[in-house]
Amino acid sequence: MINDIYDVIVVGAGHAGSEAAAAAANLGSKTLLITMNMQTIGQMSCNPAMGGIAKGQIVREIDAMGGYSGIVSDKSAIQFKMLNLSKGPAMWSPRTQNDRMLFAEEWRIALEQTPNLDFFQDMVKSLIIENDTVAGVVTSLGLKIKAKSVVLTNGTFLNGLIHVGDKQLGGGRMGEPRAVGITEQLISLGFEAGRMKTGTPPRVDGRTLDYSKMEEQKGDEYPQRFSFLDTPKMTKQMSCHIVYTNEIVHEILREGFDRSPMFNGTIQSTGPRYCPSIEDKINRFAERERHQLFVEPEGWRTVEMYINGFSSSLPEEVQLKAMRHIPGFENAKVFRPGYAIEYDYFPPTQLTHTLETKLINNLYFAGQINGTTGYEEAAGQGLMAGINAHNKVHGKDAFTLNRDEAYIGVLIDDLITKGTEEPYRMFTSRAEYRLLLRQDNADIRLTEKSYNLGLASAERLEKVQKKIEESDKLEMFLKNTSLKPGDINPILAEIQSSPVDQAFKTANILTRPNMTLEKLEQIDLIKDYTANFAPEIKEQAEINIKYKGYIDKERDNVAKLQKLETIKIPENFNYSTLKSLSTEARQKLDKIRPKTIAQAGRISGVSPSDINILLIYLK
Repeated sequence: MINDIYDVIVVGAGHAGSEAAAAAANLGSKTLLITMNMQTIGQMSCNPAMGGIAKGQIVREIDAMGGYSGIVSDKSAIQFKMLNLSKGPAMWSPRTQNDRMLFAEEWRIALEQTPNLDFFQDMVKSLIIENDTVAGVVTSLGLKIKAKSVVLTNGTFLNGLIHVGDKQLGGGRMGEPRAVGITEQLISLGFEAGRMKTGTPPRVDGRTLDYSKMEEQKGDEYPQRFSFLDTPKMTKQMSCHIVYTNEIVHEILREGFDRSPMFNGTIQSTGPRYCPSIEDKINRFAERERHQLFVEPEGWRTVEMYINGFSSSLPEEVQLKAMRHIPGFENAKVFRPGYAIEYDYFPPTQLTHTLETKLINNLYFAGQINGTTGYEEAAGQGLMAGINAHNKVHGKDAFTLNRDEAYIGVLIDDLITKGTEEPYRMFTSRAEYRLLLRQDNADIRLTEKSYNLGLASAERLEKVQKKIEESDKLEMFLKNTSLKPGDINPILAEIQSSPVDQAFKTANILTRPNMTLEKLEQIDLIKDYTANFAPEIKEQAEINIKYKGYIDKERDNVAKLQKLETIKIPENFNYSTLKSLSTEARQKLDKIRPKTIAQAGRISGVSPSDINILLIYLK
């Protein structure tokens, strides 16, 4: 193996690394996945769940492209919920609770069954660089493994430092060593590095909890799936539980603040704004009398519980003392205390849209090394890095996704255009075209693109084509079928909508507020026809009809902005010659080197007047 030259070497086997390796290998690249521990491939380092608001859309997009995250999530799911159903379809977000051990097992099985993919257990301590191009890696055993491209997905392992109260341990995860050497080498090559912080909550023995004092959270009555393929349907589910902290809990936690690395200056790096530790929540939101916690099972056959919302780096005895004043936790036993971890990252403005570094050719970064947080964000980047590493070494065109095509496109554009100084998390609000980027149509948006790359299978393409065909057929029926007042008015009365005095097309009735296709199926004419269609086909047709005006408006906005995407900025453009630009704009434009006027306009600190100056000069 040592004498082989790989097309792609992927360093790290977390969510980003696993997707990167799978994508490159499935496209035909001779791929090597290097991990420090073969037993932790696809490990859920923090919460035992996939998806959620905006993150669920990313998992669906990965699946539509032929990635593995959706399939693995479905095979290891213990609960499924579609979040935000009370809002419009742009906000609907799928989420699974997962069996942690089964999730990692399914990932490993999937990767071991992937052709062209080799594995090696070792730590990568440096890169082989020749003429500003990566040429392989050097491991801690001293092995030099040659490659045409390398994808770094180091997670929290680069100089990782774990904090529990005033105790510090070097590590990338509790019980696992940190990675050293890569950061120092990259800095010597001219890369800018920074530090970030994340945390994880205690794990508790579920046998010691009193669930009668908590609020049960069941899964959906009719659970769906992440994958657009026919993964197994759930026949049973496990419940989560909700409980709340109180003032006694807060007071005990405050007593330990002087020993908290968050407050005594030990931790200098920035933590995730949208997933703060319990001590951070108490400090920032002092007026709140309680905070919500989710008690989440770790799997079918374990008693271990994940206490979502109670991330902490306080001393372990303070964590336990406070926790025992939470209802139902009076006798709680802790398997492992919560902890914080600091790690190195590289500001992602040093990358192109393909996730290739600007300084070193054929070197790609994906996941937390780019300043993101979350399995889904990492997996989406890994997929794109794996595709582009393969394409680059085989002389194929770069593959990117625009902001109107995928949440993955929004994620990567945000990272490389705006950068991030705190762990980046995806939200629906970050996507300006979120009505186009729904979870239900990820396959329609992306599968054909991926099939043309050679990644998505013919089976996937055929399923999408059938979905579009059947959805169009159902839409046409609803648009052409008239309903009589006698059939419609009783249903309109149910939703307190004005009655009609003449026949109306079904599609017109469907656009009324609070009206659904399910309600219209009370009419035999509709029910008899729609009985032939799967639930996802009905959902697709209904959304297309109800939100047609809004969807068309978003597409018009996309078309207008695409004109700015066509105005290219020369690669070596000298911004210093444009004295009319603001000083900040010149500095930001020179650092990020946007490819188009549209990308330049998304850089923070570049004003509309700066864009006008650029347009005048370029035209």
